[in-house]
Amino acid sequence: MPIKQIAQLSRLFLATFVLLILWGTSASAQTNIVFVITDDQGYGDLGCTGNPIIKTPNIDQLASESSGLSDYHVAPTCSPTRCSLLTGHWTNRTGVWHTIMGRSMLRENEVTVGKMFSDAGYQTGMFGKWHLGDNYPYRPEDRGFTEVYRHGGGGVGQTPDIWDNAYFDGSYFHNGEIVPAKGFCTDVFFEQANSFITKCAKQKKPFFAYISTNAPHGPLHCPQEYLDLYKDQSEKIAAFYGMITNVDDNVGKTRKLIEELGIAKDTIFVFTTDNGSASGAKIYNAGMKAGKGSPYDGGHRVPFFLHWPAGGIAQQHDVPQLTHAVDIVPTLLAMTGVKKPEGVKFDGVSIAELLDPNVDPEWQDRFVISDSQRVRDPIKWKSSSVMSQKYRLINGKELYEIAVDPGQKNDIAQSHPEVVATMREFYEKWWAELEPTFSQTTEIYLGHPDHPVVSLTAHDWIQKIYPPWNQGMIRDANQKQKRKQERGDSQKLTHKGHWAVKVVEDGKYKISLRRWPVEAQTAINAALDPGENVPGATAPFRSRPGVAIGATAGVLRIDDEELARSPVADGDQEVSFVAELKAGSHRLAPFFETEAGEIGAYYVVVTHLN
Repeated sequence: MPIKQIAQLSRLFLATFVLLILWGTSASAQTNIVFVITDDQGYGDLGCTGNPIIKTPNIDQLASESSGLSDYHVAPTCSPTRCSLLTGHWTNRTGVWHTIMGRSMLRENEVTVGKMFSDAGYQTGMFGKWHLGDNYPYRPEDRGFTEVYRHGGGGVGQTPDIWDNAYFDGSYFHNGEIVPAKGFCTDVFFEQANSFITKCAKQKKPFFAYISTNAPHGPLHCPQEYLDLYKDQSEKIAAFYGMITNVDDNVGKTRKLIEELGIAKDTIFVFTTDNGSASGAKIYNAGMKAGKGSPYDGGHRVPFFLHWPAGGIAQQHDVPQLTHAVDIVPTLLAMTGVKKPEGVKFDGVSIAELLDPNVDPEWQDRFVISDSQRVRDPIKWKSSSVMSQKYRLINGKELYEIAVDPGQKNDIAQSHPEVVATMREFYEKWWAELEPTFSQTTEIYLGHPDHPVVSLTAHDWIQKIYPPWNQGMIRDANQKQKRKQERGDSQKLTHKGHWAVKVVEDGKYKISLRRWPVEAQTAINAALDPGENVPGATAPFRSRPGVAIGATAGVLRIDDEELARSPVADGDQEVSFVAELKAGSHRLAPFFETEAGEIGAYYVVVTHLN
């Protein structure tokens, strides 16, 4: 064997031996994990990454005591990042390549990190934003989390969320039950997480606490005291930065709590975000191009800090190597000693050695991919970035040498055709492997004993155009389409969306069509007054008036066939049908008949009657 190869093997053996000594003891002491991830906060939206305006002293302190990934990448939008982060798989492999249209539900065959740690004896808590499915079998409680406190959909006030929720004094789903709360949403989610952490610590049970805030995602609301911190900025930036500073305060409180509980040494504490900045890029973007949703680095390069004193990670240590969200699950398993489930093959690799400041590992360059589909069915090369340590290939055409051109201004594809060809070849193989899975539609289960009453919302309609994904759009009731009609398009409205459902067993099912959700307790043809405003730069979704639709009948349509219709009487809150459904896959598309045409039933409750 060549001397160079022997030397490399010796270094690898020594590094592995050192890690086993450091981590073996910690894993046997049952290492805890606190994992904080925010929504729409970019790499440049922190003081420690160079932002001259924002106030984030607690996260800055964490960064000074952590290993930080300075070339870490996620997806350019929220649900796709979360699926990769929780499974170790490429976004498009999991069925989650969008945030709506049934394409934000994590396929049932995926195993989450919550399930892995729960099976290993951990208490697993999920707090805040899930955005990977609101019905069985996609909810966090179906995916290994033993304690769940969350809002619905992708944000407070979105269509699957509890009706009329805003960022203050809302109601949330606590282990499946709706409970009211007082205070600002971020504070509430951290308070619930801290109660969970305290309970686990006092019971001496290891825990995994996944704290996933909807902040600073819009609507842009936050407590007045945080708005006042940024009086010199625009209202939008004041609210956006105010929400981040509020998160920062909560990070500080949680770190102080684990110190007081005496578990800080044996707790892995992570802070990261889910995509590029939604609002802050124009103020400071660390020299990167673009923001949320973009294939350029500004869309998907985000901060990541990990602190773990018992593992020797308690000092500032920069990791410049290219890393990706798919690496996080294998890394946490390696650090804690939790075993990978049989049959699971990760798309990522453990970066535990990179994070350890005491190890100088051999690290081979590789390719990783970030793309932003945001369509019903994936499109090859759409909004894609193929990345190596040195280069970025954008949309299969533009090439940038990232170290010398972090702003991605100088396209060098013409002068480096061999690099373009190599990176395109990697993408082609990646796409060919994943493409056969794209047709595996995630289906909402009907008739499952663990979820006999299923609430469907327009957020998950599968269709070519965006469905009504927030409650403001529900209140607006297709007004854009109606106005188009008034401008001269005489064609009647038609409902072209459907829910993909899987009937678990043959039987009778009650299918109730609603214009307003159950908790609204409002008649189908009633209008609604606007709801109350809250502090911030934008109006809450509930502030729009609720438009009456003038429905004359409810129609049950399944698999493109109209099975029944029933008139809408004054005061009716729902129109219900009892149907015999056969086990298997179906397209459920009930609607209301109006003078303007078909308007999909925004909310449908399906009850298994057997």
